[in-house]
Amino acid sequence: MHIRTATQNDLEQIVAIYNQAVADGNCTADTEAVTVAGRREWFNAHFPEKYPIYVMEADSDSGVIAWCSLSAHRRGRKALQNVAEISYYVDRTHRAGGIGQKLIRHALKEAAGLGLHNLFAILLDSNQISVALLEKNGFTRWGHLPEIAEFPDRICGQYIYGRKV
Repeated sequence: MHIRTATQNDLEQIVAIYNQAVADGNCTADTEAVTVAGRREWFNAHFPEKYPIYVMEADSDSGVIAWCSLSAHRRGRKALQNVAEISYYVDRTHRAGGIGQKLIRHALKEAAGLGLHNLFAILLDSNQISVALLEKNGFTRWGHLPEIAEFPDRICGQYIYGRKV
């Protein structure tokens, strides 16, 4: 398996993997699929030298099977320029194989060289798989927003997990 910085050519697969998470209903607060055109601005806001998107390929022919982004927190506020939100998504056919763990560890290893001092994740409090994965990687619960996410069939909260780099 190989992890590298994403390029524009990866955006379609990044969106497809994200839309799997939307369809699964427990991995994101989005309730409708996103489009490549709709995610282009998001992609372009990820400068590789500070806020990269990483992709993982199983081999050179398989294409992207997972991705992880480091996103600016409250862009433009100088006191927060060394903080990033980490997000990660794995193609459903490759889940439970340690890929999320590898992406998080890669991002943690790279973060200091990017000038980042803190990483945090925002996740649905019902997503116990991500809770366990984050805790396994040294993240602790920094906050809880109870009953903030309203889905058609349920209401749940969001956790904020974070760690120093």
